[in-house]
Amino acid sequence: LYDNALLARAYLRAWQDTAEPLYERTCRETLEFCLRELRAEDGGFHSSLDADSEGVEGRFYVWTQEALRDSLGELADDAIAYFGTSEAGNFEGENVLEARGPEPAAREEIRARLLEVRGQRERPALDDKRLCSWNALIVAALADAGALLGERRYLDEAVATADFIWERMRDADGRLLRTYNHGAARLTAYLEDHAYLLEAMLTLYEASFAERFFARARSLGEDILARFADSERGGFFVSASDGEQLITRRKDLEDTPIPSGSSSAALGLLRLAALTGESRYEDAALGAIRLAGELAPRYPVAFGHLLCAVDLHTAGVLEVALVGTDAGPLLEVVRERYRPHIVVALGDGSASEVPLLEGRSAEGGQATAYVCERFACQAPVSDPDALRLKLR
Repeated sequence: LYDNALLARAYLRAWQDTAEPLYERTCRETLEFCLRELRAEDGGFHSSLDADSEGVEGRFYVWTQEALRDSLGELADDAIAYFGTSEAGNFEGENVLEARGPEPAAREEIRARLLEVRGQRERPALDDKRLCSWNALIVAALADAGALLGERRYLDEAVATADFIWERMRDADGRLLRTYNHGAARLTAYLEDHAYLLEAMLTLYEASFAERFFARARSLGEDILARFADSERGGFFVSASDGEQLITRRKDLEDTPIPSGSSSAALGLLRLAALTGESRYEDAALGAIRLAGELAPRYPVAFGHLLCAVDLHTAGVLEVALVGTDAGPLLEVVRERYRPHIVVALGDGSASEVPLLEGRSAEGGQATAYVCERFACQAPVSDPDALRLKLR
């Protein structure tokens, strides 16, 4: 699940930057795989599918050329050229299908036929537990895709999964739990669970502007500071102060193979600071950054997510408050390209839980944008082109 969530979001960002249709399609197909193969009927997403079925590694997934010809008939030659298959195969005498040649006009029909045939095979086993951290990653991917691609279904799935985590994966005292299966959640959540979910709730707020997600993000930020932060040396511990008592509480810094809880907490807290004006969040994030301050530039591949946090802090965050009942054209400007140094809040001018919206109103009855840095705002604008200039 986590591989697909991270890949889908990466392709979405690449599409934002380039408008390359292949990146958009790959993002959609990756998310569709997650929804089709890993979504649980009672909420959330399962962890993974096994590689083995019928006692053979890869049997569910691989193809011989004969099987392709039997399944595709007149489309087989185009498919074989597209997938670059051979009689010898590329995996133990069979073929893992990869796009290696010219894309056929009937690509979608080919995929549909092969999916139908594969559906008749014995399925691999399913690792059906739901992990808080991995589900948070797919929430963020679905929320981003829903907002940027205009795909309401993805946003609805993100909302449903976020609500599932919040309602079913916390204990009676409201503490987050790590894993869910067979109708029950268990195990005290670690830093990565809180941090990934903080980032996901902020992403979901900026996708939907439902303030309950902002409130949850703020609650998670407070939990991270209270239960994981090292007030003496800076940074964050992997385990909570009120969790299982271990011989020592360690800190994970490297972002391999997925973001560390420390890097995710730093990035999430910096974004939360920009939406709230709370310096406590920023100070804690900078403490985590300093721990890897010498290592990250020397080994950037191992600290990718942390370097995103460094970039956000050093570049400076633009805080965009949109106010009004018809702010769609202004929001389109914010979303028209990848803008990693912006946080955005949207309201109708009434009381809000989001500090960035406090005291902001729609001027002259028109939707209005306020572009601010550390809550010091430029003159408000209502014209999308004027907003675009300010965002440059």
